[in-house]
Amino acid sequence: MRFLALIAALAATPAAAQDYRARLPQDEVIYFVLPDRFENADPANDRGGMSGDRMRTGFDPAHKGFYHGGDLKGLTKRLPYLQALGATAIWVGPIFKNKPVQGGPGQESAGYHGYWITDFTAVDPHFGTEADFRALVDAAHARGMKVYMDIIANHTADVIQYRECVGQRDCVYRSIADYPYQRRGGVSGKAINPGFAGDQVRTAENFAKLTDPAYAYTPFVPPAEANVKVPAWLNDVTLYHNRGDTTYRNENSTMGDFVGLDDLMTENPRVVSGMIDIFGGWIDRYGIDGFRIDTARHVNPEFWASFVPAMQARAAAKGIPHFHIFGEVSDHEIRPAKLAQHTIVDKLPAVLDFSFRQAVVETVAGTKGTDAFEALFDGDAIYAKGYDTALILPTFTGNHDDGRFSTFVRRAFPQASDAEVLDRVLLSNAMLLTLRGVPTIYSGDEQGFVSDGNDQDAREDMFASQVATYNDNRLLGTSATTATANFGQKNPLFRQIAELSRLRVKTPALTRGRQLLRAREETPGLLAISRFDPTTGGEVLLAFNTSTAPLKRQVQVEVGSQRFTTLAGKGCATRAAAPGSVTITLPPLGYAVCAAKDVQ
Repeated sequence: MRFLALIAALAATPAAAQDYRARLPQDEVIYFVLPDRFENADPANDRGGMSGDRMRTGFDPAHKGFYHGGDLKGLTKRLPYLQALGATAIWVGPIFKNKPVQGGPGQESAGYHGYWITDFTAVDPHFGTEADFRALVDAAHARGMKVYMDIIANHTADVIQYRECVGQRDCVYRSIADYPYQRRGGVSGKAINPGFAGDQVRTAENFAKLTDPAYAYTPFVPPAEANVKVPAWLNDVTLYHNRGDTTYRNENSTMGDFVGLDDLMTENPRVVSGMIDIFGGWIDRYGIDGFRIDTARHVNPEFWASFVPAMQARAAAKGIPHFHIFGEVSDHEIRPAKLAQHTIVDKLPAVLDFSFRQAVVETVAGTKGTDAFEALFDGDAIYAKGYDTALILPTFTGNHDDGRFSTFVRRAFPQASDAEVLDRVLLSNAMLLTLRGVPTIYSGDEQGFVSDGNDQDAREDMFASQVATYNDNRLLGTSATTATANFGQKNPLFRQIAELSRLRVKTPALTRGRQLLRAREETPGLLAISRFDPTTGGEVLLAFNTSTAPLKRQVQVEVGSQRFTTLAGKGCATRAAAPGSVTITLPPLGYAVCAAKDVQ
């Protein structure tokens, strides 16, 4: 009877929900969301179970730097909306328990974003409970959608203080050469930590000799926060670098405090094993489908070389064969080598494709030629597994840190009409959803959000906002503002993303197919790329016009590609003009997705 009930249940379950585990990372369309800014389905948790003003609870829905009330129940409630958009995977911003408020006088803000963790084992009560997270994961899986967690191993919340920096906003980084581990306060200081052989000898025996953390600064923890971190081992001050603020370069890139946050000594095997236990536990308990790793470039490569295989093994033991791990390697140039090194040296399976974003910004929200994409895609060969790695890089055009793509367009073309701005954003979406990589939509982009800037300015509420600097923004494709909830499906950006997402997931050439550059120009104009079905070899030609003038070009295709049909956009000829050549006619800022109907 149980077997028959299982068969009946499977028969009633959509096929996508039955086979989501079998999908490869490149088969997904990812939707990135900060839970606090998405939907508030349970006002009872807005203050995280605390009482008092915003400096205690972190809750102030009228301030862009504090909690607004979004929660996990709200995300679960809106799964039908995300599925209507075409999202197949949800990248959920960090949900771990955070320090509610931190920052010096006049600089205070809340941990609404999730990156100031105190308890790595529990859900932040502002977002709900462990049961709420389980309900979200189960509901998503029932719909055939994956859930990726945003994790942090580089740092914790700002708890550790330095006596030399009390009352100061900044605490200058102190290097190993000037402040060695074996001397207190500099090379001429008192000898400490006898026998410690340095942080490159990564054994438990060696790090057991690092008992005095006062080599660069004198760290201390306020008594009220002495045991605030969970697991308890995180309260040991010797497990942190304690060298002051990073400048994101050179030695301090991996050893300095990220905006004052306590930088973990990830060279220490105790930290390595502890983080493996923490995040492996989330896989064990909830069966999530992947990790986005925050600040991955600011952790020593050896840590990832141990951490990643351990996570993959935990996932495999849980029956998750394609656990997707991708790291944040923030960069703002078209230089794939900067990203690729972290897939080779750090052994990260994938990284967020910041070079892709930069290429789209420079060509569609800028005036560079489309040959920028040649520099981008030529770099695919240097990733750890070449093009196979490039296929699983999450691509994006904007995010919660750098800002929205629409904002870059308005800045670059201040005299452009709203219609032109919309066309440029539509063009960027077409690139994102058809070119190689895993397209990642940032929450609100589908509703035409246009931010004032980056960071807090780019973290608008999807539910009705009370933030004045959000509500005065002029959105694209709608007369609405963020003062009302934005979950409709009529915005042209929503409709386009939904159309292209569905086209992508049902077209193997666009998810798993190889890519061949056909045409590029040194000025704004044509970019043409062919993608090929990995099984049949069928060709799909992608054509984009980054100029504000119409264009007509002959584009090389396979000789056997003789007839074409338009899958999206407009401008495909129905027949090849000659063997190996097809005419493409594109409107200003237009695009076309042209599938060869027969291959001979």
